This record gives sequence, structure tokens and C-alpha cells, in this order.
Amino acid sequence: MRSGAKVAIVGGAFVIVAGGVGYGGYNLYTGLTGNDSPGKGGNTTLAGDAAPQKPTGPPTSAEVKSTADAFFAAWAKADTGAAAGLTNNAATASSTLTSYFGEAHISGLKITQGTPTGAKVPFTLTGKVSANGKQTPISYASSLTVVRGKTTGNALVDWQPALVHPELKKGETLKTGTASAPPIEAVDRNGRLLTKEKFPSLGPVLDELRKKYGEKTDGKPGVELYIEPESSTDKAPRTLLTLSKGEPGKLRTTLDANVQAAAEEAVTRYKGGSVVALNRQSGAIRAVAHSAGTEFNPAVSGGTAPGSTLKILTAAMLMEKGIVSPDKIVECPPDVTYYGTTVNNLNHKGYGNIPFSQAFAVSCNSAFIKQIVPVKDDGALPAFAASHFGVGANWQTGIATFDGDIPVDAKGAAATQYIGQGRTRFNPLNIASITATATTGTFRQPYIVARELDDREFAKPSATLSPATVSGIRSMMNLTATSGTGKKSMVSVSGNKGAKTGSAELDGQENSNSWFTGYADDLAAAATVPAGGHGGDAAGPIVAQVLNAR
Repeated sequence: MRSGAKVAIVGGAFVIVAGGVGYGGYNLYTGLTGNDSPGKGGNTTLAGDAAPQKPTGPPTSAEVKSTADAFFAAWAKADTGAAAGLTNNAATASSTLTSYFGEAHISGLKITQGTPTGAKVPFTLTGKVSANGKQTPISYASSLTVVRGKTTGNALVDWQPALVHPELKKGETLKTGTASAPPIEAVDRNGRLLTKEKFPSLGPVLDELRKKYGEKTDGKPGVELYIEPESSTDKAPRTLLTLSKGEPGKLRTTLDANVQAAAEEAVTRYKGGSVVALNRQSGAIRAVAHSAGTEFNPAVSGGTAPGSTLKILTAAMLMEKGIVSPDKIVECPPDVTYYGTTVNNLNHKGYGNIPFSQAFAVSCNSAFIKQIVPVKDDGALPAFAASHFGVGANWQTGIATFDGDIPVDAKGAAATQYIGQGRTRFNPLNIASITATATTGTFRQPYIVARELDDREFAKPSATLSPATVSGIRSMMNLTATSGTGKKSMVSVSGNKGAKTGSAELDGQENSNSWFTGYADDLAAAATVPAGGHGGDAAGPIVAQVLNAR
């Protein structure tokens, strides 16, 4: 008989019971540690015996239970080596569990299992967090999954960072101590309080603002349990539990609570929807919202083809070069081929010879592609985007952003860029800025906190648009909003207004991405909804709701 250990649950707590066990105890030990070398508690082949068969297939319910029992028992006892050895990634598990106790200072664990669903075992954990003379209870729910080890065939815990805390991601660390920055009391441009509880989309934004500007306020840091990002990122630590609050410092932003509230409500109606609104005259950001519920914010950090919303920029370039004007008659056939690349209009519809303003309003792809020939430069659009619209100019908004990209392509690939397809990459922040620039004539870098707060250098374009181009863009966007593809979405919006729709087909997806941008008086907004269809179907109503909150 071999000696070993088996797990028992006494009064709801895990304990290890030592003593002699038969095959059941032997199987528990070897099956959980993954140690199957002879003489070390693994399968031993005696003379004349056949080599043991490596277990295959999904773990049995008994294996799931025994593996989970042993892992929870080791974790509750802070036996990080034993707990890590029960996983399929012992090195990473050991490091994370060691920091759990040593850096996060979590102790007194009680782990209560729920009812397993197949190989998944839910559980709740309670304990306490202690640091700097402060202590507070902690409680949360998570789950683990038992898998079959690839090399040994033993049942092992599938190691995932979220196992030890549901918000922990790969490369991140739990820590407890004095916060790296004081808490902030972020307020909008009118002094109204902005919180992640009231405005969920602002959660990552407020965390980032705290990290970057907390020390520039008059606040004092408290003691917190927080998630430290990977050192290679510029993401902000995320507070999980506050042991002592500290003193928040006030940080004024350019946001508008009314516009932000409308943006938050609007994006919840469409899965994956995101929107940004800003002041056309200054670039001050009034709202940032997305429905993804993730730390990654596609409204300012995403980058996908924006479809025909980019025709605003293309039209501005063609007008600046004297190739078109709103009144010029252009040809709008059902499709057009440029260097072997065929581009169709929506539903393969043609409009014949029409004014360029109407081609813009009905979003005629072929009319735009046909204007490439007189440009005589496949790199003209990327260059114009940079010189007049600040695209890719390293915007210093106050938070991390992706600032748009039109790579230099040639022939057919360059043609697709004219209509916002191909390798063009933009997000709602970029498209809202393009709308503001095209309708005022001057690029003004978007920002969410004042430049004076840290004396950062704003991006500046090297050229502005002519008054004739600005007037032409405004008239064509107004036509789109009142009688073109944007009419349905913009009918409820009053004031001096304009719009442009966009539909972007990516990777053969069944439904195109919905894009829409518009302005009303001094507010510009842009939105996108993945697989939302035509621009006016999903993104349009989002923009309209935001504009109506001005």
C-alpha cells in the first residue's frame, strides 16, 4: 500500500487527511500532479506487466471533482507549489498564485464549490485583504475547468488568469498597497460629476485619466487592491477593492454629461456599437461610448474600413484639386473597373449622368472611382489625409487613441480607398474629426482634457481647406441629410445639419459594417455598428440620438 493524501471537506473548509490509501488515493495523487515517472508516485511497470494506457477523452465527473477538490484545498492553504502542480501550466500558475498571496496580500480563504457543469466547476471565494495597516473583506465568484493533460493524460486544471479573479487577464498582476495615483473626481465641461457607475463606457477612460493626470490634481492616494497591467503596455491599473479611499482630486474634462448620457443609451441598442461626439470648432470631445463592455474602446482605439463616410475626405481632395465641384456632371454607372478591380454600387444601381452633389448624396461608388484617372497619383489620398486632416499624426488627446491610417497602395487597391474600403482603417473618433475638419476648413486635434494641463504638443496639419471646398462639403452633406441616404436617420435632427452614410464589407461577411457621421450646429458625431448593415440602419440612429442631446 502506498502512502498519500486525500481531500475531505469538514465544516465547509478544505483539509488534507494523511494516511494509507489504496488505489483510489494513488490514482488521485498521480492523476492530479501529472507526475507519472516511475518511483515518484506515478504509474510503475512491474516485470512482465504491459505498459499502462494513457487516459484519453474528456475527464470523468469523478476526475473533475477530485481535481477541483485538491486544487481548492491547496489554494486555500496558500500551498502555491501544490496548487500550481495541479494545473496544465505550472510555471505561470505558480507565479500568479505567489503574487496573489505575496503582493495582493489576500488571506483567510474559504472556497465554496457550486454544481459542476461538465468539466466546469463554479465557485465563490471569500477572504480578507490586508495592507498598510488596513484590512477589508473580499468576495467574488469565478470558475475553473478540468482538462485532460496532453502529455500525461492526467486530469488537470486548465490554467487561466481569470480563475484566480474574474477580471485578471494574461500578463496582469494582482497587487495591494498605496495606489499609484490619487483617485480623481472627473467632471464634465459644466462641472457635473462623471462616474463609471453612471457612464459605464467611461470606465477605461476614467482609469486612464487617473493614471495620467491623477498626480497633477490635489488629491492623495489611498490603499487599494488593483490589477497591474503588463509593463509593456500603457494601460491604467484597475481598482478592484478600496481599503482606504484617499482624497480625490478634481479633473475637468471636455465631456458633456447630457451628450454622454445620450451616447451611452444609444449604443446599448446595437451590439458592438460605438460613437464619438466632438465640437466642430474646437475638437473638444463631448462623448465617447461603446456597447462592448470591454476595456478596449473601439470608439477611439479601433481601426476598420469606414466605408463611404470617407467620401467626405475624398470629395474634399477632388474639390481642392479642381477635378469636381458640387454642380459638375459626373457619370454614375452601376459599376466601374479600374486596373482589373471592379467596384459596384449598392444593389448594382446606376444613376446615369448626375451632379457630383447627387452622387455624394446617394453614395455612388462608381462616380468616385472614375475621378481617380485625372488625379494621376495613387498616393494622393493618403498624402491629403495627412496634410489637411491630421490622419495618423499622433494625436495627444489625453487618452490613448488610434488616429486613422490610409496606407499607400497602387492601381486597383488605391481605387478602393476612395470609397473607404481596402486597407483604410478608422474609428468613430477619426470620422467625427474628418466631419469637423471638412465643414470648418481646419483640422483641430480632438482632445478630452485641456492641453495646458501637461503642455503636450497638439498635432497640426500643414494645410487648410479653401472656403469653396468647405462650402461645397457642407452643401453636399446637407443634401445627404435632407434628401439622400441620411434622410431617414436625420429627420428628427434640427438646426444646421449634414450627414454621410457608409457601409463597409469586410472579409466576405454576410452583413456590412454600418457607419454614419453627421453634424448639427457645432456638434459632430460618428458611429459604427459591426455587421449592422447599411449606414442608416444602425449607426445612423445612434448619431441622431447623440446630436439631439446637444
